[in-house]
Amino acid sequence: MTGTGFVVLPDTAAADEARAVTPWADPRVLSHASGRPWLVGRWSPGEIRVATAGPVQVAVVGVCPVTATRLSELTARIRTVSDVDALAAALPGSCHVVASVAGQVRVQGSLTGLRRVFHARINEADIAADRADVLAAMTGAGIDARALAVRVACGGLVPSPLADQPLWSGIAALAPDHCLVWDRERARTLRWWRPPAPEHPLSAGADAVREALTTALHDRAPAEGRLSTDLSGGMDSTSLCFLAARNTPDLLTFRWGEAEAGNDDAAFASRSIGALGHAEHLVVPPAELPSLFAAPDALMDTEEPYPFVRTAARTRHTARLLAGRGARRHLAGHGGDELFTPFPGYLHPLLRRRPMTALRHVRGYAALKRWPVLHTLASLVHPGDEAAWWQSQADHLTDPPLRKRRPSLGWGLWPLRAPSWATATATDAAREALRQTADRAQPLSADLGQHQSLVALRTSAPWYRLLARPFAEAGVQLDSPFFDDRVVEAVLGVRVHEHAGPWRYKPLLADAMRGIVPESVLGRSTKGEFSEEASTGLRSNLPAILDLFTDSALAAHGLIDPGELRTQLLSPQADNAMGIALEPLIGCELWLRAATRPTPAWRFDDVRTSSP
Repeated sequence: MTGTGFVVLPDTAAADEARAVTPWADPRVLSHASGRPWLVGRWSPGEIRVATAGPVQVAVVGVCPVTATRLSELTARIRTVSDVDALAAALPGSCHVVASVAGQVRVQGSLTGLRRVFHARINEADIAADRADVLAAMTGAGIDARALAVRVACGGLVPSPLADQPLWSGIAALAPDHCLVWDRERARTLRWWRPPAPEHPLSAGADAVREALTTALHDRAPAEGRLSTDLSGGMDSTSLCFLAARNTPDLLTFRWGEAEAGNDDAAFASRSIGALGHAEHLVVPPAELPSLFAAPDALMDTEEPYPFVRTAARTRHTARLLAGRGARRHLAGHGGDELFTPFPGYLHPLLRRRPMTALRHVRGYAALKRWPVLHTLASLVHPGDEAAWWQSQADHLTDPPLRKRRPSLGWGLWPLRAPSWATATATDAAREALRQTADRAQPLSADLGQHQSLVALRTSAPWYRLLARPFAEAGVQLDSPFFDDRVVEAVLGVRVHEHAGPWRYKPLLADAMRGIVPESVLGRSTKGEFSEEASTGLRSNLPAILDLFTDSALAAHGLIDPGELRTQLLSPQADNAMGIALEPLIGCELWLRAATRPTPAWRFDDVRTSSP
């Protein structure tokens, strides 16, 4: 298990006491101008860049393709912690920003939550960290039973902001659009970012996205080693490939071979390979890959349940292969779906502003996806508000699943339904949390379509944050440029309905990449299919999965009924729904076992943590 992470300490005497209980035997330490510890932790070479201007110090942590000169220029303009707003808004990439300004301290993560900030109080001082389990180790925090129940009862699909709650008692998460500012030992949260108005037409928006992505990929190569990138054949990863290839002669592309005859990823990928003549291409045949759901008992993370259980063994295998080819940074197209495929909530504001256009979109969806027209129109006329959406999830948590062809037109992304193996203890706790969220949740945007896009980004980005950990174990930094702050802002500034609709696939990205990516890829309207491979992997690894839950920690905590789970696992499966529901459950089981060991599994002195 990777032991990287950092703690942010205030510029006070209490910082020395907090420094003494950080969970690393020999951490790196950066100091305030006063000499007191400021950043303490363990990080990879080149992961942190620091600029100093008199009593002002700024550290950027993560992927930030900015020159040292430019960072120094931005730092020299800072007089108070409020001035960090301008610096953060000018930085490319996705990174933490930490500032020490004449005794005051400020920290923030990225707009999507790919870089997160957590905070807690210890020895009469507020401290922050980029990992919740770091703070749990420092404070001795126990498990937040209700937060865990929410994960179990909602099947891992609970969206932000409820999903942002750490699984450790006494640990709080900072909202992605907020920063944490210290006045002596006390820290307060301040909102520093708001989404841009979605007012640019598609043509201007495509230009802005093209510029943002071109800038992002201009200097993305690692300081040492090679740059690699996914080349699945889809539009997202292929766009990154061609942008990166402009400045990276020794680019390495990678993809998993397809096991299903109906998957046309290979055909599209081969066209791109032909146009990337100077790159090296690595395609791993299915027979050389671990099966899906292989080694289901292997612990992937100690901070929270790992969300990608079915591909966990493949991910580790991939990371080792890339490292063996010299790759030190790997580009992935994660976030492309969330950015460039708007959720259908955009139809509500569109109906009020341009009713005929909205009706044309609804008719198109009805023909293509068989949406029920009357139900859709009724939902658009009365979308409710965010509080009503969360309250409805609580009221209907144990109802049967909704019909699949009904679109998500409210303030959430999908209806939350408890799996049959969740106990009343779990569902009751989850209902309470959902109702409390209804009392305090605020829309991320007044535009429902933009709100849904932001919720999708903030829900999925933390998942890919965890995906980066097994790559880091192999010495490879997983990099997802579509989650870059400036890229996200460029997309959010486009009229949502102009890059949505049933007629074109990801038109905003396609128009932005015209002339860079082959037209055959930009015109693709299909997506790779892996359901049969997932079903085969589940069947072959079912004995190990059943064995995992024979002595279940979740059952011991009263959160699942192991008998019902076994019945469902052994029943015939009509589709891939079981595999989807099983991934977060296995993640919760493994995390809980690790968190309740006599010897804490999150002690970072060890480079790796053994499987339970």
